[in-house]
Amino acid sequence: MTNRTVGIKEVAAAAGVSVTTVSHVLNDVAYARVGAGTRQRVHEAAQRLGYGPNRLAQALRTQRSGMIGFISEEIATTPHAGRIILGAEETARARGYRIMIINSTSTGSQDSKESQVADLLDRQVDGILYATMYHRKLAVPKNLAGLPAVLVDSEDISNTVSCVIPDEVGGARAAVQTLIDAGHTRIGMLNNTDDVPATHSRLRAFKDTLADAGLPFHEELVQSEPSEVPGGHQAALRLLKPESRPTAVFCYNDRMAMGAYRAAAELGLRIPEDVSFVGFDNQELIAENLHPPLTTVALPHYEMGAWATENLIDAIEGKSDLRLFAAHPTVLPCPMVLRDSVASPTHDGPSSRAATYSAARSNT
Repeated sequence: MTNRTVGIKEVAAAAGVSVTTVSHVLNDVAYARVGAGTRQRVHEAAQRLGYGPNRLAQALRTQRSGMIGFISEEIATTPHAGRIILGAEETARARGYRIMIINSTSTGSQDSKESQVADLLDRQVDGILYATMYHRKLAVPKNLAGLPAVLVDSEDISNTVSCVIPDEVGGARAAVQTLIDAGHTRIGMLNNTDDVPATHSRLRAFKDTLADAGLPFHEELVQSEPSEVPGGHQAALRLLKPESRPTAVFCYNDRMAMGAYRAAAELGLRIPEDVSFVGFDNQELIAENLHPPLTTVALPHYEMGAWATENLIDAIEGKSDLRLFAAHPTVLPCPMVLRDSVASPTHDGPSSRAATYSAARSNT
């Protein structure tokens, strides 16, 4: 059957419920008292019959288009951050909405960003998601104010638009604690040089985690460069000098870790036998394919996209007020992804070190 020959009455008959119940289930009416079993039966009947809602009739009745605008600062072309879009798209589809994407740039002018918001509004979107390439604070386009909108991976400097961001501090603390738990007491850091929230929060977490463990902080064990592969390489060459070498290194991101692996190889150091590494971001194309695979921290890209979309739709449908979230960012956890780049700093040889740390991991 096609959508033109199946209506809500047919779905109700197939599911053995009233037309009102079907309407409440398919429109996700908040106050409807419908059991989980009945909801499942309605959805299964609708799917089996090929029923699809009449979008034009819905728009006329609800004054909503069922479309969400998504302004993407370059993340549409970035493999790891692209999961923000996936989380948004899958969540929107589950709620009966569709995503309309405009790809922007982080260097665009405020006028160009306001023009992009206007383009989406001209197409009658019900709300807007605004996602940035990396966690930063920004001045939102003026015409975004007052709209149902959520920032993803960024913060509004005026605290007027709701936002969702990663737990930079918690992720960095977990990374450093992983090295401490493996037995390392002399730990270095490769940091970014950009003035962005992650640069400062990850360094602060590094210092605080060392302090909590009773370990000293050594200024010379932090080396900073631009957060790309060449920067990680240059910073690691300075950090891994024989006279002051740490036994483990926390890297600002996986790209810097990739450069650090190269530096370690040039210096004749084995990973993790001579030096352990932990990264940040879980860029799978990098982390999984380094040798050995990199232990790292995962940024919750999918989860941020899903949270932002879920809460935006709730606001569009009058089920929540986004202004309640605007004063403080919603912070989502950054889980550890354990691989093979960390071992205990023992003097028993490579196999014993790896075995010692593997045993410790299996007991946690």
